[in-house]
Amino acid sequence: MSRARSHLRAALFLAAASARGITTQVAARRGLSAWPVPQEPSMEYQVEDLDRLNIIHVTGTKGKGSTCAFTECILRSYGLKTGFFSSPHLVQVRERIRINGQPISPELFTKYFWRLYHRLEETKDGSCVSMPPYFRFLTLMAFHVFLQEKVDLAVVEVGIGGAYDCTNIIRKPVVCGVSSLGIDHTSLLGDTVEKIAWQKGGIFKQGVPAFTVLQPEGPLAVLRDRAQQISCPLYLCPMLEALEEGGPPLTLGLEGEHQRSNAALALQLAHCWLQRQDRHGAGEPKASRPGLLWQLPLAPVFQPTSHMRLGLRNTEWPGRTQVLRRGPLTWYLDGAHTASSAQACVRWFRQALQGRERPSGGPEVRVLLFNATGDRDPAALLKLLQPCQFDYAVFCPNLTEVSSTGNADQQNFTVTLDQVLLRCLEHQQHWNHLDEEQASPDLWSAPSPEPGGSASLLLAPHPPHTCSASSLVFSCISHALQWISQGRDPIFQPPSPPKGLLTHPVAHSGASILREAAAIHVLVTGSLHLVGGVLKLLEPALSQ
Repeated sequence: MSRARSHLRAALFLAAASARGITTQVAARRGLSAWPVPQEPSMEYQVEDLDRLNIIHVTGTKGKGSTCAFTECILRSYGLKTGFFSSPHLVQVRERIRINGQPISPELFTKYFWRLYHRLEETKDGSCVSMPPYFRFLTLMAFHVFLQEKVDLAVVEVGIGGAYDCTNIIRKPVVCGVSSLGIDHTSLLGDTVEKIAWQKGGIFKQGVPAFTVLQPEGPLAVLRDRAQQISCPLYLCPMLEALEEGGPPLTLGLEGEHQRSNAALALQLAHCWLQRQDRHGAGEPKASRPGLLWQLPLAPVFQPTSHMRLGLRNTEWPGRTQVLRRGPLTWYLDGAHTASSAQACVRWFRQALQGRERPSGGPEVRVLLFNATGDRDPAALLKLLQPCQFDYAVFCPNLTEVSSTGNADQQNFTVTLDQVLLRCLEHQQHWNHLDEEQASPDLWSAPSPEPGGSASLLLAPHPPHTCSASSLVFSCISHALQWISQGRDPIFQPPSPPKGLLTHPVAHSGASILREAAAIHVLVTGSLHLVGGVLKLLEPALSQ
């Protein structure tokens, strides 16, 4: 919890600095309480200036990015100029800071980056390091961009947790949201969902309405207690079905049943923001029913407007339940990296396969492309993915190429190539072990194909105590995609594969199967950074 303690020290420093009216570079670096305006060195932003941004602040374990994307698109559909700060980025760092739904241009990013960087350099002193950490610098830069570009509102996604996250410098958001909670970042936030809920509830502010979706009883009680202590009115979002009554069903731009919960939260956040702007910030949402589950009132049930419906339908959020259809290949991209998000990903993937058109000219092949990083439990995630009945499981680091020269947006300087490759080999061992358990002889039952699906190509049991015949490890994403696609993706057409790519017997035999398959379904999951690397190669325009 050392980082959490450092965030706490930063928050305490911020409070003291703000009380004393400190507007120095030290305050900017340690707590984001003040930072300079490059054009006028004598003028500086105060923390109070953030109040002008009309911020919607959103936290949660899973779905907070999708919730933010829905919310931003809904409000943009009203003709408002929107800002959107999110993390992590998939392909380019500019994705984290958006104006009107689009990443800021390279020119705008360069202008504001160097203005901020040089001003921080000019005002540094000997009491702290020369620059804020990476995420804090980008947070600082995002607020600077939004103020300078005069957005009507800013949707701000929490980085990690909430209480000690540097986005929590926001003193007076218009409204706050908490998406679904689960276990993630345990080394920083705690090892139970209740401890994590306490961290997430740290974004609540006195008198500022907050909304959450239905949670397990324990964490929901923690959120309620946090809200009561802070005098924050907290509301429970009704299911999306309640808002659809009396009107046509809502169409969502993001696939997956779990996105309905995120959309329901986004509708409440947008509705509350619009109401409070009409009332000049006065009043609270009128609860539709008092004293519900764990003494939380139910948020208003209202009829979504045409603008809201348009916003939900037009929402795009790459790398989350995203589908790319390319000839015989269909890529399913979802950055699920927790147990609950992996379960949602599996439901989405299997439903998508059941609703597909079956090819008549040959067999279908299912491929898993997976990686997991940080303190996640890869064995638990892989076990959840097994019911998808993959013919091949492919593992690789989150590196687009073996040589990362010129790929600074996706470099991770905290690990070596050897470390990430060893981790991939461990993932393969976990998968092989699960495969052996599933394939062990059972005299009383035989494996049955997935309901509504075709039998897998490689379901023949493997001999006990031998490795799976259907898993491979590649040294980078590019090599993995070259093997999976076999030149059949009309857009991803790399140069000839490197020597040795097909020397492994499984790679050699699998290549012929992939070349002859009528349809190849590839699920890419386990890490948003992996998904980002895949998108960089499959969608070259994202890098331009």
